[in-house]
Amino acid sequence: MPELPEVEITRQGIAPHITGKTVQQVIVRNGNLRRKVRPDLPEILANAVLQQVRRRAKYIILEFDLGVLMIHLGMSGSLRIILPNRPAPLQKHDHIDLIFTDGTILRYHDPRRFGLFEWFYGIKENASILQNLGVEPLDEQFNGTYLYQQLHNKKLPIKTALMSGKIVVGVGNIYANEALFMAKINPQRLSGSVKHQECNALCEAIKEVLQQSIQNGGSTLRDFTHSDGSHGYFQQYYRVYGKENAPCSICGTLIERMVQNQRSSFFCPNCQK
Repeated sequence: MPELPEVEITRQGIAPHITGKTVQQVIVRNGNLRRKVRPDLPEILANAVLQQVRRRAKYIILEFDLGVLMIHLGMSGSLRIILPNRPAPLQKHDHIDLIFTDGTILRYHDPRRFGLFEWFYGIKENASILQNLGVEPLDEQFNGTYLYQQLHNKKLPIKTALMSGKIVVGVGNIYANEALFMAKINPQRLSGSVKHQECNALCEAIKEVLQQSIQNGGSTLRDFTHSDGSHGYFQQYYRVYGKENAPCSICGTLIERMVQNQRSSFFCPNCQK
């Protein structure tokens, strides 16, 4: 599944090509996504001007005068820019096109059809799917003090807390594994046992690993490509994720794997206490 870095890279890739442009036509070839695309979406967006492309958690938000189009890439979704002078043939699973008056196309491709194309009238804060989300991990509000305040009375495992989206958004499985290793915290530790100083280290590790991934184009995930069709290569920098039985880069102890909430956790039993 595309995680925050991949979604942010997608946002950065599509925004310069479509911001400020007018929608001429919306083509929905298959609207049977996780929730069915509303049938009147083409009428709603006809002649609408796209004011801004934002991201909140793993949602890409297209802001128009009347409201916002919330896009989630699901398990296998991707957004591609098709330029007027570089037409691209339709492929299987190309489900939705937003066609702008200058001929630019924003194309949504999703083999598993588990993504979302949801319209909400009004400002993005009114969108129900954004309610109860935690803070953005790259914002100043996300710091060690905030994290400690959120964790100190919780009894669930620290990795579970990070990935819940209620404390901080967009920290998916890959990046939670990597950040916990960098902060030397075992993913099984109860949240309430993590000290303030450790929260400082964990917060900085989360920011570092996400920023590094964005700079390196994200991870190459199955079925996921960027808006220009390219792949990321942050996986070359993984410290623990997917490295079961490989020596720890710090102490040489073999990396172990366990399953938490049906997701793989990788850790060094010596460095991460």
